[in-house]
Amino acid sequence: MSSAAGLSRRRVANASASLDDTSTSTWHANGSASTGQITSHAGSAFEGGNKIAFDPRDLDQDQEDSRAGGRLPRLTIMEEVLLLGIKDKHGYLSFWNDSISYALRGCILIELALRRRIALVKDISRRRYPIGDRLVEVIDDKQTGETILDEALKMMKAQETDRFTVSGWIDLLSGETWNVMKIGYQLKQVRERLAKGLVDKGVLRTEKRNFLLFDMATHPVADIRTKDTIITRAVSLLTANTSTVPPSALDKEGTQCRVTRAICLVCAAYAASVLDNALGRLTYEDREAAFQRCDEILAEFACWPFGSNSGQGTSSRRREVRIGMGSMASGGRESILGLLQEVKREMNGEEDPGFELVAGVLEVLSKLDSLL
Repeated sequence: MSSAAGLSRRRVANASASLDDTSTSTWHANGSASTGQITSHAGSAFEGGNKIAFDPRDLDQDQEDSRAGGRLPRLTIMEEVLLLGIKDKHGYLSFWNDSISYALRGCILIELALRRRIALVKDISRRRYPIGDRLVEVIDDKQTGETILDEALKMMKAQETDRFTVSGWIDLLSGETWNVMKIGYQLKQVRERLAKGLVDKGVLRTEKRNFLLFDMATHPVADIRTKDTIITRAVSLLTANTSTVPPSALDKEGTQCRVTRAICLVCAAYAASVLDNALGRLTYEDREAAFQRCDEILAEFACWPFGSNSGQGTSSRRREVRIGMGSMASGGRESILGLLQEVKREMNGEEDPGFELVAGVLEVLSKLDSLL
């Protein structure tokens, strides 16, 4: 018995014949002989017939990514906004924040629209109504894999006979309705469920804290680098001095609609009153300039077509305060042109009903101060 490279080969009775016929018989490293005829094995990766195990859902995910125009990000927009609002060590949101619940429901519609599940109804007469008062329809009821998104999608699909508007769906999902027959559309415990989803993804962890009279489950940050990445993206987008979109403001290369997602992140965080947490590292002047740029971005993308607003559409308490302080600068719209061009490249044509729905949600969120 001879060995080569740690492998053994056994001689057989017809070894001489096999050695003579070298043109038609070769030895492989695994000790098996080949007679010159390669046998194909269906569903195998090697000639030995070792089969490959695969999950059919992986193939579905590849089809989903190609249809959506890129790879889906690890975290949804709702999860990123919630992560910005959670205190790193304490693991809970501010008790005085009454805007984040409403903003998170808007993020649900944005996420479903970017995943090509819902869009605005293609009706010529819809132009007569404000963009937030246009009807929403389900264009694909396939499950997304995210529990909250699938629950909202299921409710929208069941309501196809009597469709609601963009602002109507945000109100219903938030429970902001006086109609007792429609109270069942409210998505309950959204913040807690999103936090538990982040725990499953390894971003947060669960702890129990005592608040005098009762114990409450909190979710401190476990993966601080993930939150720092989100903060870096928001700060880079809002502190850019040129019309060029900095790469540090975007998600990884190949991510689906990554420019639109960056814009929706800062606008939703601004409406949810958690953007201050991301800009806390800046100086006072830089922070005010970042808020001013966020106002301008929200004004340009809270209309349809994108960029058709003259900059007068956004009304917020912060903008009024800065006007009173004399800190509003002119010429800010030119810095948004790069974002407009990049977003238009991600759209499916000039009349994309999915992106039109995103504009409708941002228009509703831009009026969140007056609504509350």
